[in-house]
Amino acid sequence: MIPIKRRQRGAPVTMHSVGPQVHPSGQDEDYNLRETQPQLGGEPWPNARRGWMTGGERFTSTHDLVEQMFYLYVRVVKAKDLHRSTLTSSCDPYVEVKLGNYKGRTKHIEKKTNPEWNQVYAFSKDRIQSSVLEVIVKDKEMLGRDECIGRVAFDLNEVPTRVPPDSPLAPQWYRLEDRRGGDIMLAVWMGTQADEAFSEAWHSDAATVYGEGVFNARSKVYLSPKLWYLRVNVIEAQDVIPSDRNRLPEVFVKAQMGSQVLKTKICPTRTTTPLWNEDLVFVAAEPFEEKLTITVEDRVHPSKDEVLGKMILPLTLFEKRLDHRPVHSRWFNLEKFGFGMMEADRRNELKFSSRIHLRICLEGGYHVLDESTFYSSDQRPTARQLWKQPIGVLEVGILGAQGLLPMKMRDGHGSTDAYCVAKYGQKWVRTRTIVDTHSPKWNEQYTWEVYDPCSVITLGVFDNCHLGGGEKATAGTAARDSRIGKVRIRLSTLEAQRIYTHSYPLLVLHTHGVKKMGELQLAVRFTSLSLANMIYIYGQPLLPKMHYLRPFTVNQIESLRYQAMNIVAERLGRAEPPLRKEVVEYMLDVDSNMWSMRRSKANFFRIMSLFSGIITIGQWFSQVCNWKSPITSVLVHILFLILICYPELILPTLFLYMFLIGLWNYRFRPRNPPHMDTKLSWAEAVHPDELDEEFDTFPTSRPQDVVRMRYDKLRSVAGRIQTVVADIATQGERFHSLLSWRDTRATSLFVVFSLCSAVVLYATPPKVVAMVTGVYYLRHPKFRSKLPSVPINFFKRLPARTDSML
Repeated sequence: MIPIKRRQRGAPVTMHSVGPQVHPSGQDEDYNLRETQPQLGGEPWPNARRGWMTGGERFTSTHDLVEQMFYLYVRVVKAKDLHRSTLTSSCDPYVEVKLGNYKGRTKHIEKKTNPEWNQVYAFSKDRIQSSVLEVIVKDKEMLGRDECIGRVAFDLNEVPTRVPPDSPLAPQWYRLEDRRGGDIMLAVWMGTQADEAFSEAWHSDAATVYGEGVFNARSKVYLSPKLWYLRVNVIEAQDVIPSDRNRLPEVFVKAQMGSQVLKTKICPTRTTTPLWNEDLVFVAAEPFEEKLTITVEDRVHPSKDEVLGKMILPLTLFEKRLDHRPVHSRWFNLEKFGFGMMEADRRNELKFSSRIHLRICLEGGYHVLDESTFYSSDQRPTARQLWKQPIGVLEVGILGAQGLLPMKMRDGHGSTDAYCVAKYGQKWVRTRTIVDTHSPKWNEQYTWEVYDPCSVITLGVFDNCHLGGGEKATAGTAARDSRIGKVRIRLSTLEAQRIYTHSYPLLVLHTHGVKKMGELQLAVRFTSLSLANMIYIYGQPLLPKMHYLRPFTVNQIESLRYQAMNIVAERLGRAEPPLRKEVVEYMLDVDSNMWSMRRSKANFFRIMSLFSGIITIGQWFSQVCNWKSPITSVLVHILFLILICYPELILPTLFLYMFLIGLWNYRFRPRNPPHMDTKLSWAEAVHPDELDEEFDTFPTSRPQDVVRMRYDKLRSVAGRIQTVVADIATQGERFHSLLSWRDTRATSLFVVFSLCSAVVLYATPPKVVAMVTGVYYLRHPKFRSKLPSVPINFFKRLPARTDSML
């Protein structure tokens, strides 16, 4: 292995964002899923070709879904009896751990001869180019060169190996050789990534990272905050007195919690005792740091509102509701300054001028949506006591990536500092950052409990732009981690107890088109805990029952999801190291509801593909009726007559047909989990202007002539959609007009026809009616007319409400 270039202490890392590099022209992109054969658990997997795991073949190690990686671990605990410098009469010690070209350095501790560091260093065995490990204690000098206090050397051939679940290796005191003497407590051992010290260690994979950047390069596990819906039912208010006593107020209520602001409608009647009975719903997160502010305001002017009363309530006051049982309402006094008082009196004297009637509760029976509903990883309600037992375990080994494109410039060459984030349920995981490589090897394994198989795990790869301790990007804006690509895996497409080892293409849509940014290598295993519970889940509602007993509107769901996503991003951004906002938004599909011409076309053709089967059946039936294939038409006639004579065979024949089709299609079942499909997404044939429109800001930042052109195109598309919708509405209104007497003659004819049909059908056996109908539609083309039939002509002549449209 070639060691990465070392950086002198204090020298800044030159980083310039260059974005993804475009492949050379003419090179074909491979967007397909590829199966891999990694050596999981450090040894060849017995059934790697088949991907199956039996009880006797499963490794006892918790890292059996990753390739085993060996590291030399050095734990620097503390030192004692360090001698002071003869020049400064003080000692500011730090430790430098050196192995070949790689150096790890502890923080320095000022004026202490018995310092404590308790830091761990991990050197990848693949990059070791020396047989001697040196631990050097130095004294940091403010002026000049740091002075060496002493050193300890270790022969790597004598280093012991530790394999979990063995207890951690006990550190020992070592005498410092040379110079000023003293003792240092160390522990040195050889281990794998399964070691407990792995996540907190400084890694040689990130040898150029120092200071705060070390924390941003470590692997971590995060938990989303526990989210609640806060329902505020505004019932009424009393004694609402405006400042102008000669007019009755136009009153509404405004509720605010953090950045969330909601208002009721203005009371339809001007009165001092207004009535609303409206629900305002917010998203709240534990711990409840924010408070609810309620203000009653008067619409004095269309551009001016006057506060008539106000109160601030902590969320801990409110009841937590687990079902739809009623919650007791309460009257709250509104705090209001007296009218006509001086400012000095306003600060001292308060009076309660009015009160408001509210019913407030924290809803624990809902699942608070913070993800796109299409890619949800969790459907559990907020209240833990409503959770059911898990039905399985999901294990994911994040092996590495291949062929990542350079994302920024460092020291004159393209560089990528990649890390991977996985999100399922409330648990987020982030791998360590591998610095300056286009083929990082993480080999980290994580586990999640599964409560619903019809859920999705999302994995994203990002370029770390925060390894220099908070450097700034160009134009004075804060650096943002760049997205490299994303993978989604729906658990219901995974067979239980099978290991999937695949390389997933990382696809990102840029302004210049779809681009493959590299490949993510994963090992995935879904283990079912109970087959009976798994089957039972398929018959249960997808969301908790409160979503069906008291559902939210579509607009409410989108607004609440946006607020929930902002809260999750803000809370995870406060962790150490932070999971940054741009990462959380990309993982949660923040822009999934934004307009896109490309998505609209893709969804349209998805609908057309669904109807293609019906169209195919219709075309086949038309060919039968027109006797394109006489043998097929005769066979259909025979089958039709048999089913008419024996109607009890119709349903058994239908289900038997579906059973046989299902068995036939088993041969063609998908062998691999699904991945991003560029053709389905219409990402390969998208027009450049449509891409530019999709990546435009909201509101738009494009020139006026471009916006006008896009608006005209949108009007053209919307006009065609409007025509289709109007045609569907017209057909429905014609059905309604059959009995509405809008056309008295047409309704009279239909009523008489209905009476005659009732008499005929009552007197005629159903078999005869079905036989006559079927033979009529299957008749030979010689007996057909090219003109529309009488029922179709009659239906098209029925009136619709289009005549009343302006």
